[in-house]
Amino acid sequence: MDTQNGNSDDRNKRSGFSISWIYIIIAIALGYMFLQSNDQSQDGASKRVPYNTFQQYVEHGYASKIVVSRDNNSVRMYVKSDRITPVFGTRADSASIKFYVESEFLSADKLQEFIDEQSKQGHFNGEFISKTGNNDGWMNLLWNMMPLLVIVAIWIIVMRRMSGGMAGMGGIFSVGKSRAQLVEKGNGSAPKVTFKDVAGQASAKQEVQEIVEFLKNPKKFTDLGGKIPKGALLVGPPGTGKTLLAKAVAGEADVPFFSMSGSDFVEMFVGVGASRVRDLFRQAKEKSPCIIFIDEIDAVGRARSRSAAMGANDERESTLNQLLTEMDGFGTNSGIIILAATNRADILDKALLRAGRFDRQIHVDLPDLNERKAVFQVHLKPLKADNTLDIDFLARQTPGFSGADIANVCNEAALIAARHGKESVGKDDFLAAVDRIVGGLEKKTKVMTEEEKRTIALHEAGHATISWNLQYANPLVKVTIVPRGRALGAAWYLPEERQITTKEQMLDEMCATLGGRAAEELFTGHISSGAMNDLERVTKQAYGMIAYMGMSERLPNLCYYSNEEYSFGKPYSEATAKLIDEEVQRMITEQYERAKRLLLEKRDGHAELAQLLVEREVIFADDVERIFGKRPWTSRTEELLTAAPEPEAEAATQNLTTP
Repeated sequence: MDTQNGNSDDRNKRSGFSISWIYIIIAIALGYMFLQSNDQSQDGASKRVPYNTFQQYVEHGYASKIVVSRDNNSVRMYVKSDRITPVFGTRADSASIKFYVESEFLSADKLQEFIDEQSKQGHFNGEFISKTGNNDGWMNLLWNMMPLLVIVAIWIIVMRRMSGGMAGMGGIFSVGKSRAQLVEKGNGSAPKVTFKDVAGQASAKQEVQEIVEFLKNPKKFTDLGGKIPKGALLVGPPGTGKTLLAKAVAGEADVPFFSMSGSDFVEMFVGVGASRVRDLFRQAKEKSPCIIFIDEIDAVGRARSRSAAMGANDERESTLNQLLTEMDGFGTNSGIIILAATNRADILDKALLRAGRFDRQIHVDLPDLNERKAVFQVHLKPLKADNTLDIDFLARQTPGFSGADIANVCNEAALIAARHGKESVGKDDFLAAVDRIVGGLEKKTKVMTEEEKRTIALHEAGHATISWNLQYANPLVKVTIVPRGRALGAAWYLPEERQITTKEQMLDEMCATLGGRAAEELFTGHISSGAMNDLERVTKQAYGMIAYMGMSERLPNLCYYSNEEYSFGKPYSEATAKLIDEEVQRMITEQYERAKRLLLEKRDGHAELAQLLVEREVIFADDVERIFGKRPWTSRTEELLTAAPEPEAEAATQNLTTP
């Protein structure tokens, strides 16, 4: 690959060198033509005379220069500036204008004798030039052909640049061509990613693996009357491995694999997207059976608008229409399987999602505990990890992390270990990497006053106190008042991995989130801007519970969620909007008062916890347990947390105190 890049760079350099010389040659030719045109414009008047008249002019001393052309037996005599009037009957307006007469001779020898004799007699003392070859004829031909040659040269250069002939430049003649990258095992472009490199996602991997097996051995399925699926859509959050699955398909399949992004279809030129779609399927039919992979298909597959005022006939929609036609039109696309990936399936056009186009929707979700173990095992292979590293422990401390997040954790851990001069990557490095990714970079040098430090300690201790004494609040892991990222303090929790969440669980989490602001008001007598992140979270959560999940007493069992992209009106009246606002205010106020009551009940433990934070800056779950006692509610997550070695250093989700 490096050799190919080097050759490409060399070609670019050579091409740039030749183009520069072409420009220089054109400039010289144009300059020469300009000078020649000036010379010709300055030649002034001329006339043809008989040979005896020519002889008379020479004998009278009118000649300043004589030029003889032996090939066509012609002689040209340039007239002296003070003798122009007797010859031409006019005066020269400028001394730079040249006047000459032309004549024909019969014998070159006699002409030479005549010139020699006139020179001896003193009638001619100018320059005498004798030429062989019709140089003037060639110059005239060149002069006549030069404009045409220059125009042809410029046209060739422009056409080459427009057609992509120059190094690395695509032009307007290739703008309608597909930009898909063809991957084949024979041409050495096949990626080295296989299904072994895709950890977790067992169900998604099984479905795409089945497509590969169908292409390799179709008889196994067709004998039972089955048909090959026309398309599969990979749907899931960012970083879960959708593109990686497609690369694994390309690495495993024995068929050609076309890969491109949805944005590669869309251009500023009208009709280009549809042309590229047609060209893509034309190439795919020639390589059939094959696979087409379109990454981020939402760039071109967004739902079409219902109003002409919204640009219903724009370039993106015409591209989508062509894609729909190619995927399931009157044409035959047998042997072509389309894979696509997106994390915005809710905005895709319904016609694109129907059976016959995308027969399968493969959901690639965030990995659970066991899948995170498998992902860690993949990303730990290139690392020089400590032998005592517990992968189960790392997987438990990263709930909600995607595969890309785990890869980032491993990389950050290696960087941290290298920064400290270690020979291997240990558990502390991974925990520091998780803290770095979740909370941001630690800023121990940020200057704070003692009053600010105590306010932040009371705030974070309020979060810890409330979460420890509520049944459904997430188990506390660590609390710190060391600034990290944009936050002045942070509390880490280890949330349960739930499939559904009840109203009681959400209310407990909301109460714990408001514990910081409640502690500030109760024990400092004022409130600060440090609770901005907390208030933002609880407000969004309350609106979601009331407007989307129907968890309100006055608006029960109603959902006002709408995923219509071009719907600009609210799906409820102004009276309902006012009612939703009132219910949100009531719910948050109730949980805020609940947090204050609980803090007053546990004020002694809260004060001790805040003082410990001021002294040590970081406290862990065992410190909270020593002050408040063991929690009466033990969840599965807390059992895992308790069983983990040295649980005091974990970090998962956070509760940040922002300035």
